[in-house]
Amino acid sequence: MSPTIRWPTAPRHGEFWQLPCDCRKTRLMDQPFSEACERNKAPILAELQQRYGPTRRVFELGSGTGQHALHFAAAMPGWSWQCSELPQNLSHLRRVLAEAALPNLPAPQAGDVNQPLRFGDCDAVFTANTLHIMGWSEVQRLFDALGLQLVPSALFTVYGPFNYGGRPSSESNARFDAALRAGDAKRGVRDFEAVDALAGSAGMILLADTPMPANNRCLTWQRTALR
Repeated sequence: MSPTIRWPTAPRHGEFWQLPCDCRKTRLMDQPFSEACERNKAPILAELQQRYGPTRRVFELGSGTGQHALHFAAAMPGWSWQCSELPQNLSHLRRVLAEAALPNLPAPQAGDVNQPLRFGDCDAVFTANTLHIMGWSEVQRLFDALGLQLVPSALFTVYGPFNYGGRPSSESNARFDAALRAGDAKRGVRDFEAVDALAGSAGMILLADTPMPANNRCLTWQRTALR
């Protein structure tokens, strides 16, 4: 029997369900599957192709179901895409990547912002729909790790919803934020200005703030100097 799908408690508004979700929440049959990842993987890839170029060593934090990694690695064989996930969620990701057998998709690593992060020799870090799932102190720890490890000219890209000027960018994002906080008070859509300040403290400057479908953004910073 397929597991019951448990949606967040929130109004059933068509645009709301197009918003980012934790890729571990939705299941298709017995395999974790994210409808949001399926919808956004093509526009995210188009944006990353502009920022990353034909060759890049990417570390993905919070790879979830692996749908993004599979799509990006298949489309861009010059990218080496290192997936990571919380230790308790690695078994499915290992199986999915092993079945794909793509030469630019190595075995996934454990990645937890509450433990020491190791980005290796990457020249880009990518994460999608994670900052609103983390608590703010965890977001700060992520940027601390980036500031310590990224080499000059390395890139950091974040996909997801953001507030601007302390206000939601849409009514649907406001509802999404309320649903997140009702489920866990530490979660919530982050303020762009606060996140950009963390990036600045980590020695990064904003290269791009690109509007994406369903009221999301794709932000890319570049490391300019060692702290």
